[in-house]
Amino acid sequence: MKKLKYIVLSLLTLSMIGCENELVQDLRDRTNPSGDDSPLPELTTGTADFSNYVAVGASFTAGFTDNGLFIASQENSFPNIIADKFANAGGGTFTQPLMNDNFGGLILAGNPIISPVTGERLFSERLVFGGAGPVPLQAVNPAAMSTTDFALNNPTGPFNNLGVPGAKSFHLVAPGYGNISNFPAAANPYAIRLTGSTPNASVLELAMTQNPTFFTLSEIGGNDVLGYATTGGDGSNPITPTSTFDAALNALVGGLTSNGAKGVIGNLPNITSLSHFTTVPHNPIPLDAATAGFLNSASAYGAYNAGIVQAFAFLVANTPMTQEMADAEIAKRTITFAEGEGNAVVIFDENLTDLTAINPALVSMRQATADDLLVLPASSFIGTQAVPGNPQTVNGVAIPLDDKWVLTPEEQEEIAIATDAYNASISAIANANGLALVDLNAILEQASTAGIAFDGYNLNTDLVFGGLVSLDGIHLTARGYALMANSFLEAIDATYGSNFAASGNLAGASDFGTNYSPLLQ
Repeated sequence: MKKLKYIVLSLLTLSMIGCENELVQDLRDRTNPSGDDSPLPELTTGTADFSNYVAVGASFTAGFTDNGLFIASQENSFPNIIADKFANAGGGTFTQPLMNDNFGGLILAGNPIISPVTGERLFSERLVFGGAGPVPLQAVNPAAMSTTDFALNNPTGPFNNLGVPGAKSFHLVAPGYGNISNFPAAANPYAIRLTGSTPNASVLELAMTQNPTFFTLSEIGGNDVLGYATTGGDGSNPITPTSTFDAALNALVGGLTSNGAKGVIGNLPNITSLSHFTTVPHNPIPLDAATAGFLNSASAYGAYNAGIVQAFAFLVANTPMTQEMADAEIAKRTITFAEGEGNAVVIFDENLTDLTAINPALVSMRQATADDLLVLPASSFIGTQAVPGNPQTVNGVAIPLDDKWVLTPEEQEEIAIATDAYNASISAIANANGLALVDLNAILEQASTAGIAFDGYNLNTDLVFGGLVSLDGIHLTARGYALMANSFLEAIDATYGSNFAASGNLAGASDFGTNYSPLLQ
């Protein structure tokens, strides 16, 4: 089957002097619109105290990128970038739970962690660009193997960066989430690496123990909808109820502000705009005339199409269903293929009328449309054969794609409703507590349409070459995290009267790349 192709990034080499001059000019363009050479003002903190900064959140806070967490990505996490700027304003040391290597991934007691369900390796090494798209690091560097063992060699805290990849809102306030005795049922390896001698302490308690003067709270609620989205809304990872999210959010903000700390909170982007959900087309199937003819014949989907018409005729005659309603669903469910490119995949859709009581063979399936979103891993599954060597068992063609591979419009709406509810709560609690608020939702919306200008670069959400989103299609690149850090600093300026932007204390795009070398160790 046709494979998805990606454009190889060109690397532009600049001299150190050129980079420095460009950065200075970029800063002047942002702070001195007239373009004159007047000196930038001195950095001031306003009403904020940055001496003890703690970051609480999930994978974005940790610096997760390219499907992994590793030393270089942690060093380019948006909280670490912010802490670097805080250091110019009285900020103290910012300690992170650094991984042992740049391979990414985790091991347990010296061994990889294997899923008991799929048999696949969990917490695997990061992705790299393989020339035609993202590939596992070991595909190009077989020697790469994680040495970060969360049973044997965890770092010693306390840590200022308390980002926990995979954590949902309520996980951050849950005792025992970092206790290895609770793994895998109720503990997270990344949280286990944080708790040290207090394994039952919640992430919130770890933060409060440090008595922070300033905090960031980011992507709270992101995993509460992301897990549902990445599993195609198949029900295996449900969306967190708003009431549960609100309780966790109130506990987090209440605890972090209890000693008078100021802070900034980011709302949630519409995650279905990320390249994890927008890269794989709904119609990637090329067919020759013979194959298309077979699929349309009575031996394949021809019989199904005829059965659909008969079933809806029965429903019109015997139920309140109108002919107009029946015609609409018949059109939606009719499956046809043609010679050439652009054939849509076949999917299961539980939102269709259940016809199996009339005819057990009439399962709820249809061809995908542009309104459906296929998850990124589907790119390597579509076109494979369920029975090797049997071309009549091609997944996505002869065999419909399971729910886990596709977000239907109805499932997308569920995600949007939950995201809007979470964001309303985040906005309300930020206003009630005088916190700075970063509209990450608006930022991603701009990036997914026109793109975002950042120091002469235009960042968008395209996979591999968009510059903003990393190779896993969800998390940011280092340059993306720098942009995110600047958004937080600008929100701090607006709320607390500091002047990071006006004084030239923002991150420069050219200091942060968009991909990591496979040779990075």
